[in-house]
Amino acid sequence: MATIDLNSDLGESFGTYKIGNDAEILSIVTSANIACGFHAGDPMVMHKTVNDALACGCAIGAHPGMPDLVGFGRRKLEISPDEAYAMVIYQVGALSAFIKAAKGKMQHVKPHGALYNMAAKDAPLAEAIAAAVYDIDPKLILYGLAGSELIKAGEAKGLKTASEVFADRSYQKDGSLTPRKLPGAMITDEEKSLQQVLGMVKEGMVKTLDGKIIPVKADTICVHGDGAKALAFSRKIKTALEESGISVSSFK
Repeated sequence: MATIDLNSDLGESFGTYKIGNDAEILSIVTSANIACGFHAGDPMVMHKTVNDALACGCAIGAHPGMPDLVGFGRRKLEISPDEAYAMVIYQVGALSAFIKAAKGKMQHVKPHGALYNMAAKDAPLAEAIAAAVYDIDPKLILYGLAGSELIKAGEAKGLKTASEVFADRSYQKDGSLTPRKLPGAMITDEEKSLQQVLGMVKEGMVKTLDGKIIPVKADTICVHGDGAKALAFSRKIKTALEESGISVSSFK
């Protein structure tokens, strides 16, 4: 039976600002990517999200991003590979302490937002991130966009990698995600999104925004829990996968 991981970006509240539906989405997904304080999250949020994820049996990953709370880590910052290395070490280390205190174990690392998208195309940046993850723990899994420089860098470093695909994002012909600022970047039609997910998982193919069919490897699917219909749709995705004979579980 084919198996797929279902992940979501969580712990993105900050102080009195609540973002997302973490408690609800944790009952659906199998892996949680927890913000580490740079683009979102704070010590109290990190502490609570780690404990909630462990209580639900979700595998936990660090979700390091750019030091940009105002821009939610989605704005490109000019950083060097050395800076990227240090940022990842710093953030993963912070979340690791909360996981250790809760008697848990970290499964993976998945960069966030601009850091993720930049590393998908920038080989030196990707190599720095992969090196940071490896130096922290060579047993960690590196999550990255399927077919990206980040996946290549992780494999070259000797890390186990997880090729990630997206249920609600459209693709470009080079396999990259359509930038959010462009029309058609987000897929709002649920049936279209479900068909995209099943095509990527079962057939290893995806239709790009301009109608081309390209190959894609799917080890893990990212779903979001912060939209009005996001929770119900995430459940639909999980149900559709299971009804198609695909097991949904984390890598642990």
